[in-house]
Amino acid sequence: MGSLAQKSVLVLCGDYMEDYEVAVPFYILGAFGVRVDCVSPGKLPGHRCFTAVHDFMGFELYTELQGHFFTLNANYEQVKADSYDCLLIPGGRFTELLSADDKAVGLVRRFAEAGKPVVTSCHSQIMLAAAGLLEGKKCTAFTSLKPVIELAGGIWWEQPGIQSVLDITACLTDGNIISSIGWPAHGEYMKVVLESIGAKIAGPTKPNSVLVVFADYVEDYEANVPFRALQGLGCKVDAVSPTKKRGESCPTAIHDDEGAQICSEKRGHNFVATANWDDISVDDYDCLVLPGGRGPELLVSNDKVIALVKEFSDKGKVIGAVGQGKLLLAAARVLKGKRCAVDHGTKVLVKVAGGEVAEAEGCVTHGKLVTASGWPALSDFVSQLSKALGLSVSF
Repeated sequence: MGSLAQKSVLVLCGDYMEDYEVAVPFYILGAFGVRVDCVSPGKLPGHRCFTAVHDFMGFELYTELQGHFFTLNANYEQVKADSYDCLLIPGGRFTELLSADDKAVGLVRRFAEAGKPVVTSCHSQIMLAAAGLLEGKKCTAFTSLKPVIELAGGIWWEQPGIQSVLDITACLTDGNIISSIGWPAHGEYMKVVLESIGAKIAGPTKPNSVLVVFADYVEDYEANVPFRALQGLGCKVDAVSPTKKRGESCPTAIHDDEGAQICSEKRGHNFVATANWDDISVDDYDCLVLPGGRGPELLVSNDKVIALVKEFSDKGKVIGAVGQGKLLLAAARVLKGKRCAVDHGTKVLVKVAGGEVAEAEGCVTHGKLVTASGWPALSDFVSQLSKALGLSVSF
């Protein structure tokens, strides 16, 4: 999508960086042809970083769980600031280690001195303080960073009126310093990051409306990455679950390759309903997104959910499904004659539902249906789903 002129972003990584805060920009930027190089001191391309899930789970402070493993794709020792258009630093505890690393701090400073965007989130603003970049700058972050920002000469800013996670939307720009409170603001955050490297986002005169349907143990990335990507492209995105009210959440599942014959499963973030199920009308939406994980096993026994899927199909609206989300398409009898991307868990399902298996492709568009094999194909999924909705990102 867009021009062939490639932009490039460097992501500074480390063990226990926040999972969403590295994965969301990685997959979304990749969807629009941006080269994203991910590096970490002491690690080589192909090495993996542990990630951390930071979310509120009933206590006064967020809980930290282990997230997906994240594979690095570039060599930290070979990084040159002048080779990139932007530096992005996810949040997480790894920044405490890097803030005491003169080489890492110097890299941050070189990006800033070159006038290139330096993007921080949640806790990574400590790198701005270490690099001496906050003097006179407005900055936001997770609230525990307020004294650090102020002691470093920065001007603390906090989004007013936050009552729940649904209210967290702000991303703050002061010169070439971009800061965000954390992953709940990733819709606006991704819009700002894209625009900071020269992206032009275009779409229909009337913004698209998208509905994400989910349930307990929906796959962590497969729910959140499309949700934030479409928000960042200007869509109105609602997430609903038939047994949850607005503001209530479902636990997500992290499915990852840890060396066994099949993926492991760990608990991930909370994924929050933004609307009430009973208030939903198909006519209010242009697109339906069905993430995978184990949530579809619960939803497939709900007649109202299956009827909703069928109605979206009958009315010729765009439908996107990832991984096990195709179980709901099969139950609604809408896969017959459709080419679908599959993984091992959905190959038989697509065949018996009358679909055509496309094993060699991570993501496939057939008419108004966009399917992806699973979360590793999310960049292609976001790209093809955006195109189906008439959205484009160009440079």
